[in-house]
Amino acid sequence: MRNKAVFQLADGQYKDIKNRMLNWVSQFSILLLLDNNDYSSTYNSYEYLVAVGAEEIIGNENEDPLISLQKLSDKRDWLFGHICYDFKNLLETKLSSRHAGKIGFPLVCFFCPQIVCYIDNCKSSLIIESLYLSPRDIYNDILNTANTVNDNLPKINFHHKIKQPQYLETISRLRQHIKDGDCYEINYCGEGFCENVYIEPIIAYDKLNSISPAPFAAYYRLEDKYMMCASPERYLKKAKNNILTQPIKGTARRDENEIKDKEMREALHKDIKERAENVMIVDLMRNDLARFCEVGSVHVDELFGIYSFPQVHQMISTVSGALKRNIPFTDTFRYSFPMGSMTGAPKVKVMQLIDKYEQSARELFSGTVGYITPQGDFDFNVIIRSLFYNSTTSYLSYQTGGAITYDSDPEKEWEEMRLKAWALERIFS
Repeated sequence: MRNKAVFQLADGQYKDIKNRMLNWVSQFSILLLLDNNDYSSTYNSYEYLVAVGAEEIIGNENEDPLISLQKLSDKRDWLFGHICYDFKNLLETKLSSRHAGKIGFPLVCFFCPQIVCYIDNCKSSLIIESLYLSPRDIYNDILNTANTVNDNLPKINFHHKIKQPQYLETISRLRQHIKDGDCYEINYCGEGFCENVYIEPIIAYDKLNSISPAPFAAYYRLEDKYMMCASPERYLKKAKNNILTQPIKGTARRDENEIKDKEMREALHKDIKERAENVMIVDLMRNDLARFCEVGSVHVDELFGIYSFPQVHQMISTVSGALKRNIPFTDTFRYSFPMGSMTGAPKVKVMQLIDKYEQSARELFSGTVGYITPQGDFDFNVIIRSLFYNSTTSYLSYQTGGAITYDSDPEKEWEEMRLKAWALERIFS
């Protein structure tokens, strides 16, 4: 049973509390911090959610990790954690991974935290739930923590696994696969990396989040492994028996000129190619949800919605359904992971092609991180726009890419991939 207390916040105080909590979490070796960054949405549950310390942890059991997750969830407590992209290999016997990971996150890991803190949607209160310590003592500790993070990042020149000529050639080969009928859309990504580099991950996250605030931002640490995430995309949310997914397909750059920026936004909404990419993934997600939702309950709530973020405009659609009764909630992951926006379609074939043509293991990239409540509700993001760091090996990396269709222009795809990469590289420039 957790000790729980509610602390009222004055107008605007939540921003100061957020800053202090970011520094406060740095003392813990296992933690997950999730930030909504003031984005307004009817689907939001929390403005800020932090879990620190591990009372119990799963991820290395011999049994199916989703079965272990279900058993841990049956204890009806908070759970936080991740699923790596390469978990696909345990879900589909036809899949494998030819590249070894460099960061080292386990395929699946969830922990029951010792302390959970969250700021509600109204931003008027901070709730602290703790297994052992007094919530008041934790609150005082947070208040006594500095509210600024040092801005001391090294200048880094990233190396790239795929150079432009090879990238353009690969896009042409993928278009040929589409022409031959092997698939009709594929997500293709490349890695930027730096070896033997020392960074303070919390500083990198703070800088990334200040430049590219996103509704599914996350700072994650598992011992010496770190993720700094500025994701705009939701993978899967469960509220009671309602399941929701919001795939992103379609990107346009922002412009400092307000008129041009509006034109870019409107052009994205009308772009036939971007709409084709989006609707393909919407259909894929509808099919995935139909595997664990009640017959006839799956609906497209919004199609081709345009949402603006600091660096890009994005085309986002929303699909929902009613979860079938008497099935484990982990079936939602079993039958929809990895998310279609990061694979393409048909799923199994394109994941085989991804492994053939990409030059790096995706690991946590294009996987998911999130939380499960004591009531069994959950919310998980799509891990994109993220930096990954192993402090033992001093290896820093990111991956970016996009959806390839037959109508893709290789040069434009390169430009989109570099636009996404620039948003990550610039914090070290």
